[in-house]
Amino acid sequence: MRPLPPVTRRKFLAVSTSAAALSVARPYISRANDRPLITHGVQSGDVGVDSGVVWARTDRPARMQIEIATTDSFRDVRQGVFVDALPQSDFTAKALLEDLPPGQDIFYRIRFQDHSSPTILGEPAVGRFRTAPATRRNVSFVWGGDVCGQGWGINLERGGMRTFSTILRNHPDFFIHSGDTIYSDGPLRAEVKLADDTIWKNVVTEAKAKAAETLDEYRDNYKYNLTDKNILAMNAEVPMFAQWDDHEVTNNWWPEEPLTREEHKRRKYTEKNMLVLAARGAKAFHEYMPIRATLAEVNRVYRHLPYGPLLDVIMLDTRSYRGPNAENQEETYGPSAYFFAPAQVAWLKQQLKASRAQWKVIACDMPLALRRIHDGDRRWGHEGLSQGDNGPPRGRELELADILSFIRRENIRNTVWVTADVHYTAAHYFDPNQAVFQDFDPFWEFVAGPLNAGTAPPIQPDTTFGCRVEFTKGSPVGTKINHGPSYGMQFFGHIAIDGTTGELSVSLKDQDDTVLWSRKLEPRA
Repeated sequence: MRPLPPVTRRKFLAVSTSAAALSVARPYISRANDRPLITHGVQSGDVGVDSGVVWARTDRPARMQIEIATTDSFRDVRQGVFVDALPQSDFTAKALLEDLPPGQDIFYRIRFQDHSSPTILGEPAVGRFRTAPATRRNVSFVWGGDVCGQGWGINLERGGMRTFSTILRNHPDFFIHSGDTIYSDGPLRAEVKLADDTIWKNVVTEAKAKAAETLDEYRDNYKYNLTDKNILAMNAEVPMFAQWDDHEVTNNWWPEEPLTREEHKRRKYTEKNMLVLAARGAKAFHEYMPIRATLAEVNRVYRHLPYGPLLDVIMLDTRSYRGPNAENQEETYGPSAYFFAPAQVAWLKQQLKASRAQWKVIACDMPLALRRIHDGDRRWGHEGLSQGDNGPPRGRELELADILSFIRRENIRNTVWVTADVHYTAAHYFDPNQAVFQDFDPFWEFVAGPLNAGTAPPIQPDTTFGCRVEFTKGSPVGTKINHGPSYGMQFFGHIAIDGTTGELSVSLKDQDDTVLWSRKLEPRA
């Protein structure tokens, strides 16, 4: 064996430096390729005069770091906040940004810091929203509901969920999601044959192969929607005011319902108790929506969102507190007739009476005068507020009669209701002169949807409160075709309020941005 040559000090230092470089550089490169990811874009929501919620999700335990500026260059970073994303929230995180200037474009930049390797930061993502004005200026918003229902999911060949791209082109100040934000009980097939013999091709994941029951299955339904490029682009630019309806849990649910309907059996639910599903669905909804938390009630959906001197938005929840979906014929008010329930009714009255905004927009996840059947197999029970008998108020209608009488008695002006749920678009005028119950002032209700789901035929309204259909568009009455997005009947609504005159202009639009119907409403003094 040859003896090794002696190692000089210079050679030792050179080799040691190279080895040290390798020992540092290789792990660094490896970690750089494994930085925390923002998995489903960024969102904002519940924006006010001086605040707004921002949201993102990552792929591991990490700290969400947020920088805020009033320009997209981020030269004027105003503040930085952080929230930890943990397994308990499926690595979602959201933060309420406060002390923002009113009427200002706010740019936010989010990145995640790996908990296990704090020196490793993920790539940033940028979103924006505008805070509500403190003075009178033009305000606009859009609304709609019903996403990914009746077997219609993301079709990449047809551009995905295109209605959201159209909404973005309208540049609204915010978007009210009127419920059915997911169809947790709506599995998808990879291919659906259309009436013209062409094929609709859904993106299908494991999450969309069965009705959701577990918490992770509910979460995965939100993740599915957040893979659509149109939704991701809109979320980054337009803040959302979110509410829920039934499909965030299961079709036509009420809180204490046993899972014994034939529909439940077809869905092959293993749970026997609706409260279990409702708790899981509510947790997933609040994890994945940029909604403000309420300490008084963690999963509360109803809330007041003031948007400057021209507009107050009042978000309602018809799902969480209702009584049984039954005959709906009670002549006296009690738990079996609850729709909003007493606490929410009292809260709504308080918000309306205290409002100093010119317009009060009430976002309700179900229409007021349309009969909705609870059990489709038995053709029994009532899912909505109305029972369709055109008679005096009974059952859940007693709550609406009380609310409308209060609005008139307190001289509360300029209330407008917006909703979705029924999978078509309509303009409803409630006229006391044509009503059985007449103790209220006339008002409008506007219906818009679906955003990406099956379209349904219009429903004849109940006339207890004098509902008159001024416009409607949906599938032909009597049709047996499941009209999906390819038929063009996907709808949303647009409202603009003039900052000078206070005039409110409403338009009902389709996914191609065609105005189907419009009306201007003058504010009442």
